[in-house]
Amino acid sequence: MSSMTQVPIKEAASEFLALKRIAVTGVSRQPKSHGGNIVYLRLRQRGYEVFPVNPNADQVEGDACFHDLKSIPGGVDAVVIGTRPEVAKDTVRECAELGIKHVWMHRGPGAGSVSDAATEYGRQHGITVIDGGCPLMFEPTADFGHKAMRFVFTMTGKVPKRCERPGRASRFAGSGPR
Repeated sequence: MSSMTQVPIKEAASEFLALKRIAVTGVSRQPKSHGGNIVYLRLRQRGYEVFPVNPNADQVEGDACFHDLKSIPGGVDAVVIGTRPEVAKDTVRECAELGIKHVWMHRGPGAGSVSDAATEYGRQHGITVIDGGCPLMFEPTADFGHKAMRFVFTMTGKVPKRCERPGRASRFAGSGPR
Protein backbone atom coordinates (compact mmCIF):
# COMPACT_ATOMS: atom_id res chain seq x y z
CA MET A 1 0.00 0.00 0.00
CA SER A 2 1.32 3.44 -0.89
CA SER A 3 1.47 6.17 1.73
CA MET A 4 -1.49 8.53 1.69
CA THR A 5 -1.60 12.28 2.27
CA GLN A 6 -4.65 14.19 3.50
CA VAL A 7 -5.59 17.17 1.31
CA PRO A 8 -8.50 19.63 1.48
CA ILE A 9 -11.41 18.62 -0.75
CA LYS A 10 -11.07 21.83 -2.80
CA GLU A 11 -7.50 20.86 -3.68
CA ALA A 12 -8.48 17.28 -4.61
CA ALA A 13 -11.39 18.62 -6.70
CA SER A 14 -9.12 21.13 -8.43
CA GLU A 15 -6.62 18.38 -9.33
CA PHE A 16 -9.41 16.14 -10.61
CA LEU A 17 -10.99 18.89 -12.72
CA ALA A 18 -7.60 19.89 -14.16
CA LEU A 19 -7.68 16.56 -16.03
CA LYS A 20 -9.35 16.79 -19.42
CA ARG A 21 -10.22 13.20 -20.43
CA ILE A 22 -12.91 12.01 -18.03
CA ALA A 23 -15.26 9.02 -18.18
CA VAL A 24 -18.65 9.14 -16.47
CA THR A 25 -20.08 5.75 -15.53
CA GLY A 26 -23.75 5.14 -14.90
CA VAL A 27 -25.10 7.52 -17.52
CA SER A 28 -28.66 6.57 -18.38
CA ARG A 29 -30.51 6.04 -21.65
CA GLN A 30 -33.51 7.73 -19.98
CA PRO A 31 -31.70 10.75 -18.51
CA LYS A 32 -34.41 12.92 -16.90
CA SER A 33 -32.53 14.17 -13.83
CA HIS A 34 -30.05 11.29 -13.52
CA GLY A 35 -26.87 12.53 -11.80
CA GLY A 36 -24.49 10.79 -14.19
CA ASN A 37 -26.11 12.43 -17.19
CA ILE A 38 -26.07 15.87 -15.58
CA VAL A 39 -22.35 15.51 -14.79
CA TYR A 40 -21.64 14.18 -18.29
CA LEU A 41 -23.43 17.06 -20.02
CA ARG A 42 -21.90 19.79 -17.85
CA LEU A 43 -18.36 18.47 -18.35
CA ARG A 44 -18.99 18.29 -22.10
CA GLN A 45 -20.36 21.86 -22.10
CA ARG A 46 -17.28 23.08 -20.22
CA GLY A 47 -14.93 21.69 -22.87
CA TYR A 48 -13.83 18.42 -21.29
CA GLU A 49 -13.25 15.38 -23.47
CA VAL A 50 -15.83 13.24 -21.70
CA PHE A 51 -16.93 9.67 -22.33
CA PRO A 52 -20.24 8.10 -21.22
CA VAL A 53 -20.02 4.54 -19.89
CA ASN A 54 -22.98 2.16 -19.58
CA PRO A 55 -22.69 -1.58 -20.34
CA ASN A 56 -26.29 -1.60 -21.63
CA ALA A 57 -26.23 1.43 -23.93
CA ASP A 58 -24.74 2.17 -27.34
CA GLN A 59 -25.76 5.82 -27.31
CA VAL A 60 -26.38 8.36 -24.52
CA GLU A 61 -27.23 12.05 -24.87
CA GLY A 62 -26.70 11.75 -28.63
CA ASP A 63 -23.12 10.46 -28.21
CA ALA A 64 -21.56 7.03 -28.63
CA CYS A 65 -21.53 5.22 -25.30
CA PHE A 66 -18.85 2.80 -24.15
CA HIS A 67 -19.67 -0.46 -22.40
CA ASP A 68 -16.63 -0.30 -20.12
CA LEU A 69 -13.58 1.85 -19.43
CA LYS A 70 -11.17 -0.31 -21.42
CA SER A 71 -13.23 0.31 -24.58
CA ILE A 72 -12.50 4.05 -24.59
CA PRO A 73 -9.91 4.78 -27.32
CA GLY A 74 -6.81 6.37 -25.80
CA GLY A 75 -8.06 5.79 -22.25
CA VAL A 76 -8.98 8.46 -19.71
CA ASP A 77 -7.28 10.38 -16.92
CA ALA A 78 -10.17 10.22 -14.45
CA VAL A 79 -13.56 8.62 -13.79
CA VAL A 80 -16.75 9.92 -12.21
CA ILE A 81 -18.71 6.97 -10.82
CA GLY A 82 -22.46 7.54 -11.10
CA THR A 83 -23.62 3.95 -10.62
CA ARG A 84 -25.15 2.18 -7.63
CA PRO A 85 -22.64 1.76 -4.76
CA GLU A 86 -22.52 -2.03 -5.16
CA VAL A 87 -21.06 -1.57 -8.67
CA ALA A 88 -18.45 1.02 -7.62
CA LYS A 89 -15.79 -1.46 -6.44
CA ASP A 90 -15.78 -3.22 -9.83
CA THR A 91 -15.32 0.16 -11.52
CA VAL A 92 -12.47 1.10 -9.18
CA ARG A 93 -10.87 -2.30 -9.82
CA GLU A 94 -11.05 -1.61 -13.57
CA CYS A 95 -9.47 1.83 -12.95
CA ALA A 96 -6.59 0.16 -11.07
CA GLU A 97 -6.07 -2.34 -13.91
CA LEU A 98 -6.00 0.49 -16.47
CA GLY A 99 -3.73 2.78 -14.45
CA ILE A 100 -6.42 5.45 -13.91
CA LYS A 101 -5.37 7.36 -10.78
CA HIS A 102 -8.34 9.68 -10.14
CA VAL A 103 -11.88 8.56 -9.20
CA TRP A 104 -14.84 10.58 -7.95
CA MET A 105 -17.79 8.66 -6.47
CA HIS A 106 -20.80 10.93 -6.97
CA ARG A 107 -23.16 11.67 -4.10
CA GLY A 108 -25.92 14.23 -4.25
CA PRO A 109 -29.14 14.32 -2.24
CA GLY A 110 -29.59 10.52 -2.21
CA ALA A 111 -27.34 7.59 -1.32
CA GLY A 112 -25.20 8.19 -4.39
CA SER A 113 -22.40 5.94 -5.59
CA VAL A 114 -20.15 5.98 -2.54
CA SER A 115 -18.87 2.58 -1.42
CA ASP A 116 -16.48 2.22 1.50
CA ALA A 117 -15.11 -1.00 -0.03
CA ALA A 118 -14.45 0.80 -3.35
CA THR A 119 -12.78 3.72 -1.57
CA GLU A 120 -10.53 1.41 0.42
CA TYR A 121 -9.64 -0.69 -2.65
CA GLY A 122 -8.79 2.40 -4.70
CA ARG A 123 -6.61 3.95 -2.03
CA GLN A 124 -4.80 0.64 -1.49
CA HIS A 125 -4.01 0.71 -5.22
CA GLY A 126 -2.66 4.26 -5.37
CA ILE A 127 -5.84 5.94 -6.64
CA THR A 128 -7.01 9.32 -5.37
CA VAL A 129 -10.66 8.65 -4.50
CA ILE A 130 -13.07 11.50 -3.76
CA ASP A 131 -15.85 9.71 -1.92
CA GLY A 132 -18.83 12.03 -2.07
CA GLY A 133 -20.14 15.26 -3.46
CA CYS A 134 -20.17 16.10 -7.13
CA PRO A 135 -17.60 17.58 -9.53
CA LEU A 136 -20.22 20.21 -10.44
CA MET A 137 -19.97 21.64 -6.91
CA PHE A 138 -16.47 22.95 -7.66
CA GLU A 139 -14.95 25.41 -10.13
CA PRO A 140 -14.66 25.49 -13.11
CA THR A 141 -17.83 23.41 -13.50
CA ALA A 142 -19.94 24.81 -10.63
CA ASP A 143 -23.20 26.73 -10.80
CA PHE A 144 -25.01 28.51 -7.98
CA GLY A 145 -27.30 25.55 -7.21
CA HIS A 146 -24.41 23.11 -6.94
CA LYS A 147 -22.41 25.55 -4.80
CA ALA A 148 -25.38 25.82 -2.42
CA MET A 149 -25.68 22.02 -2.32
CA ARG A 150 -21.95 21.78 -1.58
CA PHE A 151 -22.37 24.06 1.43
CA VAL A 152 -25.30 22.04 2.82
CA PHE A 153 -23.85 18.61 1.97
CA THR A 154 -20.48 19.49 3.51
CA MET A 155 -22.31 20.26 6.76
CA THR A 156 -24.21 16.95 6.60
CA GLY A 157 -21.16 14.85 5.64
CA LYS A 158 -22.19 14.01 2.07
CA VAL A 159 -19.22 16.01 0.77
CA PRO A 160 -15.93 15.12 2.45
CA LYS A 161 -13.90 17.99 3.90
CA ARG A 162 -10.63 16.22 3.15
CA CYS A 163 -9.47 13.55 0.76
CA GLU A 164 -6.61 11.08 0.84
CA ARG A 165 -4.32 10.84 -2.13
CA PRO A 166 -1.18 8.81 -2.71
CA GLY A 167 2.29 10.10 -2.08
CA ARG A 168 3.24 13.70 -2.45
CA ALA A 169 2.53 16.24 0.23
CA SER A 170 -0.19 18.84 -0.11
CA ARG A 171 0.80 22.44 -0.55
CA PHE A 172 -1.60 22.95 2.38
CA ALA A 173 -0.12 20.11 4.46
CA GLY A 174 0.42 22.22 7.56
CA SER A 175 -2.86 24.14 7.45
CA GLY A 176 -6.12 23.49 9.19
CA PRO A 177 -7.45 20.70 11.39
CA ARG A 178 -7.14 17.09 10.33
